[in-house]
Amino acid sequence: MRIVIAGGHGQIALRLERLLAARGEEVAGIIRNAEQSDDLRAAGAEPLLLDLESASVEEVAAQLRGADAAVFAAGAGPNSGTARKDTVDRGSAVLFADAAVLAGVRRHVVVSSMGADPTHSGDGVFDVYLRAKGEADAYVRGLDALDWTILRPGSLTNDAGTGLVRLEAHTGRGAIPRDDVAAVLAELVETPATAGLTLELIGGSAPVSVAVKSVAGN
Repeated sequence: MRIVIAGGHGQIALRLERLLAARGEEVAGIIRNAEQSDDLRAAGAEPLLLDLESASVEEVAAQLRGADAAVFAAGAGPNSGTARKDTVDRGSAVLFADAAVLAGVRRHVVVSSMGADPTHSGDGVFDVYLRAKGEADAYVRGLDALDWTILRPGSLTNDAGTGLVRLEAHTGRGAIPRDDVAAVLAELVETPATAGLTLELIGGSAPVSVAVKSVAGN
């Protein structure tokens, strides 16, 4: 498979790139800073230089053509203001989904956030973030041309992954190591039977492969 990841230098994306490359997949990551290219190459991924905040849908689609799957793992980051929650966490996610449709890439996995909700109230930065992610998720769910899966992890940690998770439509609050988020994403990308599902993810007791097969109905 060829898999293109938006936000290719993110903490989860770099972990995902390593996992997919180790499986022998062809991986590419979209980045906007050329200085990050070596980090992607070290992870086994091809760097694709493109700024999702200013690119056209045609420019993004050109990078997606020929891919078997697309993963949206971009984010404005915890130190960004409300404006970039809209331009990145919502706008870039919508752009990437539209580009996938244009490029004919059906398999589409989105890294969202637990609590994402287009009707979330409040004006704080995190409130705006949850609303932006919710709006993006709702947009993706409305695209019949995509076989989408939306993953909503709980509180992210840099603890070593355990390989044991809880993956369900509703898990309740909890923490999850970024290692385990990447492991779940790697399984989801290659499990098209999870298309049409919005899933929450926290630490749990099920091995990653078992958890993904369970929600896929296998």
